[in-house]
Amino acid sequence: MFGKVAADVLGLSDIGSVIKPENYDKVDADDYVMHEDGEKIYFLIKSKSDEYCFTNKALIHLDGTSATSKKRVLRRYDYYKHTISDVSLETAGTVDLDVEIKFKIGAHAYSIDVHKRHLEELKDLYKSLLAISELCHENKTKLEYAHKSLELTANVFGQVKSDTNNFVADFKAVNELAFQWLVDAKTKYTVKDFGFVFERYINN
Repeated sequence: MFGKVAADVLGLSDIGSVIKPENYDKVDADDYVMHEDGEKIYFLIKSKSDEYCFTNKALIHLDGTSATSKKRVLRRYDYYKHTISDVSLETAGTVDLDVEIKFKIGAHAYSIDVHKRHLEELKDLYKSLLAISELCHENKTKLEYAHKSLELTANVFGQVKSDTNNFVADFKAVNELAFQWLVDAKTKYTVKDFGFVFERYINN
């Protein structure tokens, strides 16, 4: 017990290890992965108090209060709802035991310490998160363009005089077209499964 308390006080308990794929089923986070819906773990970091599980769809964080407590808080951040940004990787100095990966997911900032022996694996995670961040930013811009394009078309159409007898029918047709346009644009530029990104950069 004293050893665990000392590790917690010194902060050593917060240094995570990268879990190998063959051991994913041995960690608690695996119980919360939606395997039934095609969700798959691509990267997993475990410390004595926390688990950071990166799937093709979300970050699943099992947040422990300390290394001596069994109490956990489960947090799930789907990438399409919580945009990843500010991704950085801090390598270890000569006397450091750990490297650090930092990023924001939505409004939540993460700074995860990982043992420096896992640096090469962490580089793959860094590339994956950076690529997801860039892809989401690009798709957000394209979706904004789609909205502006629709607004421009609506303004031009509004300046065209319509036959009073057909006004209701024309309005309904335009409204349905605009709605479908927005649905199609949202579907096209909203990625929910980023497995193809992880598979490009992570060598499991």
